[in-house]
Amino acid sequence: MPSREPPTPLHLAHEHLPEEVRRRLATGEWERVRRGAYRDTPAPDVPPLAAARTLAVARARAVARALRADPVVSHASAALLHGLPVWELPTTTHVVQPYRRSGSAARDVTRHVGEVGAEDRATIRGVTATSLARTVADCLRTMPALDGLVVADAALARGVRRSDVATVLDRSPRGRGSRRARHVLELADPGAESARETWLRYVLLRTGLPRPETQVPLRTEVGPVRVDLGWTRWRLLLEFDGLVKYRTGPSGLAPREDPGRVLVQEKLRQEAIERTGNRLLRVTSRDRPSHVVARVLRHVPPDVVRGLRPDPFLPPL
Repeated sequence: MPSREPPTPLHLAHEHLPEEVRRRLATGEWERVRRGAYRDTPAPDVPPLAAARTLAVARARAVARALRADPVVSHASAALLHGLPVWELPTTTHVVQPYRRSGSAARDVTRHVGEVGAEDRATIRGVTATSLARTVADCLRTMPALDGLVVADAALARGVRRSDVATVLDRSPRGRGSRRARHVLELADPGAESARETWLRYVLLRTGLPRPETQVPLRTEVGPVRVDLGWTRWRLLLEFDGLVKYRTGPSGLAPREDPGRVLVQEKLRQEAIERTGNRLLRVTSRDRPSHVVARVLRHVPPDVVRGLRPDPFLPPL
């Protein structure tokens, strides 16, 4: 799960001579964040997703320094500042301001008109953002259900109390998206250790299946293990297999690790789990939701399958 990335230097054009800015851009030492703001270019071995996350964070910091009228970074942008994962990176920086701006506005900023009280504010690297609880509430109200669940899962894992998020939601009980937000909040689970694990759980929950247990502990002949999720009552377990872990390099295995050896270890682990009487299904990002559900339902009691009703608050992916 992402943590707060170490802040990278933010270079503002008005703090440097134009010749220096042009030179550093030309040599590739800097890259543009937004108009008048630059950052050090990430090293070539930084994974693309990590580089994109830090760029979105740098953009939020640059926007906060450029805007007037006490902007508060919010929604997905605040989630990134807090180090939470997001299902899709925002293409603009979200801020809350007390009034709607008149005239022309920056295209890379999404403004939400509203008030953010002192109890709902946090200062992150010198940037004023919404608190964790307020951030989760805003994301649940305005994002698609899966996106909101990804943020909520991670926030609960960081120690945010479900009741604190509910308190924020209760301030606008009839606001747009509030019913769905409260429902998705109830489904949030701190046991999800990645956005993809949240995705897998979402796929199962939207069919109407009972909530799976997360980080299921097992004692096996190779020692204690934890499995991503499943239903111990049916002896049915699932794991999300990130294919990236079988690659070498900064985004996968350490360069000296042998992918073949890791695959063998995974096979031995799966066999040990299944010798406990449990069935283990592996899911990857290449699997379609409908295929995942079909595989799971083959191992669910028929009377449960007959009674399934899709969750109306969780649309298909």
